[in-house]
Amino acid sequence: MNVQADTPTDPRRRRFLPRTGRVPRVGRGRLIAALAVLVTLLMPLHGWVPDRGPHLGSLVETFLPWTAAAVLALLAAALLRRSRVALAAVLLPAVTWAALHGGTFLDRGTGGPAELTVVTHNVDDANPDPEGTARALAASGAQLIALEELTPPALDQYERTLAATHPYHAVVGTVGLWSTYPLSASAGVPLVPWRSALRTTAETPGGPLTVYVAHLPSVRAGLSSGFTTGRRNEAAGRLAAELASAPAGRTLLLGDFNGTTDDRALAHVTERFRSAQEAAGAGFGFSWPARFPVARIDHILVRGLTPVSAWTLPATASDHLPVAASLRG
Repeated sequence: MNVQADTPTDPRRRRFLPRTGRVPRVGRGRLIAALAVLVTLLMPLHGWVPDRGPHLGSLVETFLPWTAAAVLALLAAALLRRSRVALAAVLLPAVTWAALHGGTFLDRGTGGPAELTVVTHNVDDANPDPEGTARALAASGAQLIALEELTPPALDQYERTLAATHPYHAVVGTVGLWSTYPLSASAGVPLVPWRSALRTTAETPGGPLTVYVAHLPSVRAGLSSGFTTGRRNEAAGRLAAELASAPAGRTLLLGDFNGTTDDRALAHVTERFRSAQEAAGAGFGFSWPARFPVARIDHILVRGLTPVSAWTLPATASDHLPVAASLRG
């Protein structure tokens, strides 16, 4: 007697066998839709991302505008799958991103005359052309030029090159300020054992102007260590304490913070000031790295002044772009 056993190739059984190694098209569409909802929630609720341990909160907030890349990737996936559910879901993060960041591309400058132009630039301690960098910054027409990551050999070149246009300067450690106006009461503000901020007063035509120049410690990202921000956050805390005790009045805070104004770890520093870029710039004003900027970690923050316009300057021999702003008040 012949008995035929059911086999995977038996047409009677084929319709009951699962397709191994493949996700059904409907399932993939739903997966894309679920990811779209997660990205949508992440944009306005990034403050809920935990910032302990690997500091994922700071990492997300540093690159928050780049959630646009996730939206585009989800859109491409939805189009490839031809899933109506996925396409409809991708509209959620697209509209949310446009609502949160779309206005950034408008020129927010207030117009009218400016009384002061300032520049800040991390000149890079390995800069091969300090003299050329100094000439480019002097040509910007700024009355105040803040420099970070100064080294003793390069400092001499910056001093010589800027002396003709900016005869007044003050330097503390690796940061300095060059000015067309007299400077007084210059002092260092300890941040971490190897780095201090500079506090000085510029005697501008509009009256005394307190200026801080700061360079917060760098952060690192690694698979095992995560986003290491401990030293930067420690320095930010000390800088915030200094700012809280400083006299009220016209104040500038310039420098490389190794973080964005969205980063919650820097909120106690930035909350007392307005970002010139956010108030009067056009676009995100990314400043690092110079070859392909992905984040704005160099800042011009003001208190008691009105930003008129803000922009980035052309690249120098540094790995950062210089950033500039014109102000009044």
